[in-house]
Amino acid sequence: MKKISRRGFIKLGVLGGAGLLLGVYFGTGGELVKGTAELWDAEPGSFQPNAWLKINSNGAVLVRINHSEIGQGITTGLAMIVAEELDADWAKVSVEIAPAEEVYKNPAMRVQMTGDSTSTRSSWDILRNAGATARQMLMQAAATTWSVPVSECRTDKGQVIHSASGKKLDYGQLASRAAQLPIPEKVALKSHQEFKTIGQGLPRLDTSIKTTGEAVFGMDVQMPGLLNAVIVRPPSIGAKIKSWDANNVTSLPGVRHAIQVDAGIAILADTFWQAKKAAETVRVEWTEENATLSSDTLREQWAELAKTQAGRTRYQKGTAKDAMSKAARVIQANYHTPFQAHATPEPMNCTALVKNGRCEIWAPTQNQDAAQEIAARITGLGYRDIKIHTTFLGGGFGRRILVDYVGEAVQISQAIGKPVKVMWTREDDVRHDFYRPGNYNALQAGLDANGKLIAWMHKIVGPDYMAEGLQTLVPSMLPYAVPRAVRNIGSSLFNAASTTIIPGAKVIEGADDLPYAIDNIQVDHVNADPGIPKGFWRSVGFSTNTFVVESFLDEVAAETKQDPFKFREQLLVNSPRLQNVLRLVAEKANWGKPSSAGASQGIAAVDFQGAMLSMVAEVSVSKTGAVQVHRVVVALDCGTVVNPKLVTAQIEGGIAFGLTAAMKSEITFKNGKVVQSNFHDFQLLRMNEMPKVEVHLVASEQPPLGVGESAVPIIGPTVANAIFAATGKRIRKLPIDPAELAG
Repeated sequence: MKKISRRGFIKLGVLGGAGLLLGVYFGTGGELVKGTAELWDAEPGSFQPNAWLKINSNGAVLVRINHSEIGQGITTGLAMIVAEELDADWAKVSVEIAPAEEVYKNPAMRVQMTGDSTSTRSSWDILRNAGATARQMLMQAAATTWSVPVSECRTDKGQVIHSASGKKLDYGQLASRAAQLPIPEKVALKSHQEFKTIGQGLPRLDTSIKTTGEAVFGMDVQMPGLLNAVIVRPPSIGAKIKSWDANNVTSLPGVRHAIQVDAGIAILADTFWQAKKAAETVRVEWTEENATLSSDTLREQWAELAKTQAGRTRYQKGTAKDAMSKAARVIQANYHTPFQAHATPEPMNCTALVKNGRCEIWAPTQNQDAAQEIAARITGLGYRDIKIHTTFLGGGFGRRILVDYVGEAVQISQAIGKPVKVMWTREDDVRHDFYRPGNYNALQAGLDANGKLIAWMHKIVGPDYMAEGLQTLVPSMLPYAVPRAVRNIGSSLFNAASTTIIPGAKVIEGADDLPYAIDNIQVDHVNADPGIPKGFWRSVGFSTNTFVVESFLDEVAAETKQDPFKFREQLLVNSPRLQNVLRLVAEKANWGKPSSAGASQGIAAVDFQGAMLSMVAEVSVSKTGAVQVHRVVVALDCGTVVNPKLVTAQIEGGIAFGLTAAMKSEITFKNGKVVQSNFHDFQLLRMNEMPKVEVHLVASEQPPLGVGESAVPIIGPTVANAIFAATGKRIRKLPIDPAELAG
């Protein structure tokens, strides 16, 4: 195990290598007040023009990143934005993760959180201005030094250059003088034609420390006196402790404590393995809850509700019911999607130390604000006394937006007064997740006498991600009390935010305002919530609805004997950017002429919160029903591309994640319990199952848009549509069952 080093923990350089409270900052006595940005340690001759960057006297540039590094490369991408406007020498740029402070809130969400593919798009203007401000002040410092007009100065690779004389001064030499200058209120930003760093496929800043093992993830945190905690958790959803006996446990090697906490029975030992083995011997009697909950019954109930319940209309355009009644032909189909776990490579964990009126937390979290909030509720401390250290994250996928694991570490540490690292096993992670909800979908498409699509109706039956606003997010904070006044205020804030700040909060996201030119659309939702814990899952509502919409659209094309590409192209007359990527992907994939022998092609398109993406998959199906995805071609218009290597990697990763959900895994329930427990029965895509991926990026001067989630929801329907082309069989239930394709 590694010890924390400043370099490996939060500092990176090329030389060295849904349970949140959104916008709610309340507490007893008004003590819980956010502070101002915590500045870096003062260094002689350094220059800190704002909360985002510091230049030392040796010319080194340190950039603060307010988003978590989950493997998406955001520390590199955001540093490139600063470096571009600063005209920094990239070899001297390093980064660190910002502390939990007001100034570092994600402006797209009003909280310090990483999610919803907002990191680059929400930081674009902020970081450009931060870099340009520093650059302007450095040029002024040089102009003053040389007694020349600042207009005669330019910058390049960490130097200010006097154009007439050729004199040069390194940024480090100017740092002290620049620090004495007033900060300009407005600065000029570069045009796209002037970009030197943005658009380049620069290597990631964290490659070296990750390949050498110096990078510190949550699981790596070590300190003197640290105890490892494993929690004995309920066997079924909602079960509570009736009685427990751990008298024999504390005599086992290395075991120090056995205590009851809100999550279960915590066993603390010198090592994780000692705690895990001891936890297996604890005798607990649990209440029986949700004994009748099963996936098969749930599916039957939802199918019946789709027939009998009208539901709440969540989106309406035109008069779909009236148009449907007048349609010359109506096409109908039903689709079902399952619950999904996150299965992050690094299971949940957190280290906390509550002592002497202070609380320090080391967490692989996507949500610094919620981590600070839950600690405040447990300890009663003010925010100023709660420090969040954000480690590297071994995957997030939305799971680490919730902070239940942080609360566990804080509660245990407070109880024993020692540093504690809570470690979840893989079984804990699979069986005690906050799951992506499944749903049942009933769709109808109405066509006129000429075969034109004139009406679209979609009824979704299942849990609402955010029904009743904030209150559905409370489980990640439970069982810690949330005062009613705070819940009500938070609920109104969340409801106001749900359509603009976090579109992923909408259960109908991806099924509502379709990009296709259909005059009459209606989307209804029947809220059927069985009480299964739910949370954000990579691409959120898009993950189910895009599969349903793009698959059913393909059905309509087939039923009307139209080419799936041409059918979409005609319907995208009002969405020129999406129409453009659809045409581009068809061209690059040689639509109609698959490159793999015996393969068939499928196509799909999605407007993912403004990022336009279209995909073609080449797929073959064996006589036994085994599906092989040979090749996936992607066209993407995501605005300005900061680093094409990072964007391509995110698309490839999204395809792997989406293929896992489409072809391999699901979460099912029986007798109130999660059936799956580890990777033997919740399988992930294997390396030999990964298709060849080609990504074609559309050049653009528009601001960047999110890409981290965009490929996840579209790969499923693309493959399903290719399977239909190969077999004539429709995939209306995920994951794909080879037995249904055999023969």
